[in-house]
Amino acid sequence: MKFVLLFGPQAVGKMTIGQELEKVTELKLFHNHMTIEFLQPYFGFGPEMWRLSTLFRTEIFKAVAESEEAGLIFTYVWAFDQQEDWDFVEKICEIFESKGSSIYLVELEADIDERLERNKNPHRLEHKPTKRNIEWSEKELKETMKKHRLNSNEGEIKKENYIKINNTNLSAMEVAKIISERFNL
Repeated sequence: MKFVLLFGPQAVGKMTIGQELEKVTELKLFHNHMTIEFLQPYFGFGPEMWRLSTLFRTEIFKAVAESEEAGLIFTYVWAFDQQEDWDFVEKICEIFESKGSSIYLVELEADIDERLERNKNPHRLEHKPTKRNIEWSEKELKETMKKHRLNSNEGEIKKENYIKINNTNLSAMEVAKIISERFNL
């Protein structure tokens, strides 16, 4: 089994690249908004929504790791200045590693102007209803960028199967091909 963690800041293209990667591999995509969009109407963006989201995600990871599936692609916004995010990534990787899975970390980065354009993309808005209020979404994107470090520093990630891709000028399909070829997925 293979576990691909696609991470980077908001609107960098994680879900769209994950969808393209799903097309060229046998892996299934579980993007982070799948739990957010389910829970947010009931709990807003408060602590209970995040607690349940983490619980659901963890249980899904465990079930997939125990299954006969080829593997999973998961998207995540990793705040590198937050220990709880480091702990979460370590926990989910351990779930898969404990079952003998290979782990692949793919970090995405893109220029802020490109991310602000992608934030308004109809495909993104179709799959992420909570992002449809563009004014709010853009404000949140900018505030999160100021409050947290959403890309790693050079040499910070020590995992063997790791790649960092600046996809400012690359299509989702091009990035999926890079990932697939690099890790022989």
